[in-house]
Amino acid sequence: MSTVILEVRSLSDTLADAARVMQSGRAEREARIGFATPELLWQVLTAKRWELLKAMCGAGSMSIREAARRVGRDVKAVHGDVKALLDAGVLSRTAAGGVEFPFDAVKVEFMLEAA
Repeated sequence: MSTVILEVRSLSDTLADAARVMQSGRAEREARIGFATPELLWQVLTAKRWELLKAMCGAGSMSIREAARRVGRDVKAVHGDVKALLDAGVLSRTAAGGVEFPFDAVKVEFMLEAA
């Protein structure tokens, strides 16, 4: 099973982890997509986009029209959500021109601390 972790972390922490992994020569078992703040995470991962990810999770490549059909939404609205998720690196384009969420599972991590 391939898992992606959507997490809130600073760019410096992300770069430090990447350097550590490259030096160790060991591959990560899970893909990670980082967001600088919780607000940015929730701006990108709206309720409608989360619903779209659930419909695409483990389903392979599909057209935007097919994604819209699966979530019962307008193609134009889903197109906007797909573009936002592509820009954030959450979805990817396939060679055939479709879009995919190439993971079987999603984990969201962030910590809320007292101010």
